[in-house]
Amino acid sequence: MYVRDAKNRDEVWLLDSLEELGLDDGSFRSRDYVIALDEESGEKAGFGRIRVHKTDEPFCEVTCVGVSERWRGQGVGAHVVERLVDRAAAEEFETVYGFTSDHGYCAQFGFEAVDAEDLPAGPRRRLDRVREVDGDAIALRLDREAFSMPERFRERFKVAAPASAGDAEPELTAEDFGYDEETPTKYSTNLRR
Repeated sequence: MYVRDAKNRDEVWLLDSLEELGLDDGSFRSRDYVIALDEESGEKAGFGRIRVHKTDEPFCEVTCVGVSERWRGQGVGAHVVERLVDRAAAEEFETVYGFTSDHGYCAQFGFEAVDAEDLPAGPRRRLDRVREVDGDAIALRLDREAFSMPERFRERFKVAAPASAGDAEPELTAEDFGYDEETPTKYSTNLRR
């Protein structure tokens, strides 16, 4: 399992995954995402976005972190968050924000709750927009040096494997598209004489 920057070819999967998990990314840009992949199968397991808000005082936000159901509980999300924080550091942001109602998860990495009144103008406006969709959202702040990865997530990530194959979507066949392989057609590659 490893985490890499998203590529253009990942866009369809990312958009489908965002929709499936009910995550809203009103300004989608695949280049802002990272993706966790299984090294052996190449299966995409999770994703997240680092969003730079270019206001008078630019700020950086970790957002749209999601893990496919088959890969949950194995440290995938934690490693996605770690990669996003590293990207924020590469962009020279000392502080990273998050706006979510799932603040317990983020606290494990060093994110701390911030009162809306104590936020700079840009992050405060962003919190207001997030609260239009998630009324329980709070602002979280992480100073880059305060990030910590719990060891249990590192250990789980080393041996991560998808949930049983029985839970996977069935492979589509020609019949799913109304095509009968036994009936020759103009474009058949399996003509039997």
